[in-house]
Formats: sequence, C-alpha cells, structure tokens
Amino acid sequence: MNEVTRDIVLRRHMEGPIVSPIVHVCIRGLVPFIQIVGLYVYFHGHYSPGGGFQGGVLMAASIILLRMSLGLADSQAVMPNRLPIPLAAVGALIYAGTGLFAMVAGGSYLDYGFLPIPGLEPAMLRNLGILMIELGVTLCVMSTIISIYDNLLGS
Repeated sequence: MNEVTRDIVLRRHMEGPIVSPIVHVCIRGLVPFIQIVGLYVYFHGHYSPGGGFQGGVLMAASIILLRMSLGLADSQAVMPNRLPIPLAAVGALIYAGTGLFAMVAGGSYLDYGFLPIPGLEPAMLRNLGILMIELGVTLCVMSTIISIYDNLLGS
C-alpha cells in the first residue's frame, strides 16, 4: 500500500464509521453469508478447492467489513481488539499439536494415520487430522489478517 492510499484509508477511518443506515443494513445482512461461505470453504477444503487459508480470508473479510462500516467501537462485540493475536497463537498450536500428537504415537510429523484416537480407522484419522490442520490454519489466517488491519489503523 503506497503512502497516498494509506493516508486516504487512515483519514477515512479517523472520520468515523459510515453513517448510512442503508450501508449498515446491507453489511449486517451480508456478513453472515460471507461467514457461512467461509465455513463452507473450510469444511470442504480437503474435498474440493479451498481450505484453511481461503476460509480464514473470508472470515477475516467479514469482520473487517463490519469494522469499516460500523466503526471500531461498535464492531468490538463481534471480535474484540485483544482477541486476534491469542486466536492466531491457538491456531498455530492446533496445527503444531496435531503433528506432534502423530509423532508421539509413532508416526511422522503430520502423519494423521497415527493420531492417538482409539476406535477410528486410519482413513477417518486422516480425515480428522486434515480438519484439525485446516482449523488451525483458518484461525491463524483470520486472526492475523484482522490484527494487521487493526494495527494499520493504530488501534
């Protein structure tokens, strides 16, 4: 982002939230659909194109859209400023923990067939392992993008 664009974005944010009730209604109606698509992309990421990164970007875009239209103060109910960094750490821990559990059980790092969950066949263990990895990536990407946006605004 060049200096002029950054100054425009910062100046627009310093002026306060958008005061148009039409924009507020549209954004509040649109955000849940963006989040549902983000969850869909996350859950179907190992069957079709998509996954953790794309789902995380969609989830972050919905929160940033709320921050841009409602303002930082009113969007705190959805995602407080203090939450993105710890959520990113939790996402990274889920990713790393899934791989470490497989190593402890005798497999290689991220060898989901060795996850120590009794009663599941290796195919189901791999399915669950991929979902856990995608969850970690989704949380980490979503939280990191929101954190970058908040830091650019100086909040």
